[in-house]
Amino acid sequence: MGVNLLPPGKISSAIFDRIIYRGLGRPSPHTLVGPQHGVDVGIVHLGDNQVMALTTDPVFVVPEYGWERAAWFAIHILASDAATSGLRPTYLTIDLNLPRSLSDEDLGTLWTAMHNTCVQIGLSVVAGHTGRYDGCNYPMVGGATVMAIGSADSWVSPTMARVGDVVVLTKGPAIEATGLFGATFPERLARRYGTDRARQAEDMFYRMSVVEDALTAVSVGVREDGVTAMHDATEGGVWGGLVEVARASNVGLWIDRDAIAIPEPVAMVSDEFGIDPFTSISEGTLIITVRPHQADALLAALAERGIPAAAIGEVRPATSGMTYRTGGRELPLSHPEIDPFWSAFARALAEGSGS
Repeated sequence: MGVNLLPPGKISSAIFDRIIYRGLGRPSPHTLVGPQHGVDVGIVHLGDNQVMALTTDPVFVVPEYGWERAAWFAIHILASDAATSGLRPTYLTIDLNLPRSLSDEDLGTLWTAMHNTCVQIGLSVVAGHTGRYDGCNYPMVGGATVMAIGSADSWVSPTMARVGDVVVLTKGPAIEATGLFGATFPERLARRYGTDRARQAEDMFYRMSVVEDALTAVSVGVREDGVTAMHDATEGGVWGGLVEVARASNVGLWIDRDAIAIPEPVAMVSDEFGIDPFTSISEGTLIITVRPHQADALLAALAERGIPAAAIGEVRPATSGMTYRTGGRELPLSHPEIDPFWSAFARALAEGSGS
């Protein structure tokens, strides 16, 4: 009898609520933000006007990208969620459950690159575990927690978006999907679009981080003085991320889809591999809500750092629901639940059209 395989990727909000959310261990009065679907960062009060932001994710290593590039991506995935708290990622604990095929030499190259990336971000490794085991394979080779510490009045959460906020989006949709397809299938893209355009898609790989986006955003101020919420558009893409912010804050949204620029490499990859850029995984795209009087300052700060961004809508009362406008039509905005990237990526691998 065959095994009934469930869809890959994050579980749905319904399964999360039915299974995970019902059992969260012993309650603590120091937990300011706990586990919620669409909220990647927990916040714990430490006393003396200090808080700690914590986030946990898989360690995602793809050897085909080369150890240095794979390490950069693995660490930036981990640090990006923590940075959406508005606090600088500072400490890292990491568990590496590695396949037995990984040589000591390659482990040394991988770890050195991870160390160098941590230095660039400002992360200190404070605990961990490393081992080789049967049944472990790429790309998920363990898990890690990133911590950030700051003052109690300097953090934000996807739970804090407010009616009247302007919604800002950095870089555009499907940044991660484009970077991963570009790095994995450069020859396939080059055959159809030419070497230069294929390289543009591959170059999106190093856009798959929101660490700089988030820390730049909060430089203009937080809460009533600026940014109220940040969320990186990972699984479910831009549409999924927007809905997650709205649900977490119990607000409505109105989005102008035509205000969201689609970078040319994103359009190219979306067409070639048959994915919807608005619902495809997009680490590197930061969703920001900001008080109206600081929206221009936010866009200016991002532009100064060379980070493309645009105002794409506004936060409305929950009773208004979630909608987006395109081509003069108003349509409902909903969470895709299943990210199309995973099946499209698996299909492309099966077709044998990699590098």
